[in-house]
Amino acid sequence: MQAFPTQFRTPAIIQAIHVLRIANKLILRARTTDGAVGYALANERLHYLLPILQELIIPYFVGKDARDLEALVDGVYAHQSNYKLAGVAFWNCVAHVEFALLDLLGKVANQPVAALFGPILRTEIPVYLSSMRRDTTPEAEVAWIGERLAATKAQAIKLKIDGRMSSNADAAPGRTERLVALARRTFGDGVTIYVDANSSYDASTAIEVGRMLEAHGVGWLEEPCPFEHYTATKQVADALTMLVAGGEQDTNIHHFDWMIRNRGVDLVQPDLLYNGGMIRTRRVAQLAAAAAMQIAPHSPKHDPQAAYMLHFAAIAPNLAPYQEWSAVLPQAETWYTPHYQVVNGTVTLPTVPGLGIAYDQQQLAKAALL
Repeated sequence: MQAFPTQFRTPAIIQAIHVLRIANKLILRARTTDGAVGYALANERLHYLLPILQELIIPYFVGKDARDLEALVDGVYAHQSNYKLAGVAFWNCVAHVEFALLDLLGKVANQPVAALFGPILRTEIPVYLSSMRRDTTPEAEVAWIGERLAATKAQAIKLKIDGRMSSNADAAPGRTERLVALARRTFGDGVTIYVDANSSYDASTAIEVGRMLEAHGVGWLEEPCPFEHYTATKQVADALTMLVAGGEQDTNIHHFDWMIRNRGVDLVQPDLLYNGGMIRTRRVAQLAAAAAMQIAPHSPKHDPQAAYMLHFAAIAPNLAPYQEWSAVLPQAETWYTPHYQVVNGTVTLPTVPGLGIAYDQQQLAKAALL
């Protein structure tokens, strides 16, 4: 079990974990009995998962020693039969508690969160620009992505292809092939292109599309088949020479183990929040490393939520060449710093204590307590 005895000489007893609303965002605030505080910005899914978080998860953590975080993350699963709720909805809640506590522990130890888990391997994280759009024409999409490539000097992109769980239907007739071909012609061989099908194909169609993608030098095909259809995805991975990626929706270490041992995918992509946090995602990375497989967490963010991926990427030895980053221009928010920038295709890990996010305390004081 992961504990932090070398960084902490005295207990860090969790006194309270609260949920605040600020600027239509939710923030978890964890506090210990001796006054240490940590924060974690929530994803949009937490808005409708609050009863699970507040009634089943937070009460388990209160009163316990945050130094025993790995044991707590495992223990909450069995607490009051919480395992009956296992899945993204449950583990997404746990992850936010974990990250608030990691932010707290990092501040107490005067170390960035990444350093709590071992040596920091990298502070400059190369990223790929991830587009979330399917409602654009190929021409408009390539033009927009091209502007972002020019502004950031990124060397990799990810495009959305086909529909979303669409039973082989393209978002618009012929869009996928036109988009990929145009992107390759426009950006040349110096830009890595990934694509995400969001569970759109059956195995045979995915293989057919995959052959077309291979002809255009696409780096990976993400989630080609419905994400729970492990054997179908394995058929695609077996048939193609390009990488097949997946794991965004998965939360069960035994499922990841099957995917890795059976080469059901070539690259694993757990989401740090959906999968329950840093501790559980490191376990996936360790399984992948043992099989000589790389990991690239699902993380289409550019706000404080991106800190979770950055700290993970800083310590994972088997990291893929590029990590996901939202291609959308970030808004100028005034209630937190820093505002991450992609410079020469990389994002810099903050090396200040905790997650590295500073929230405006005056605005937090005015935030609604849920």
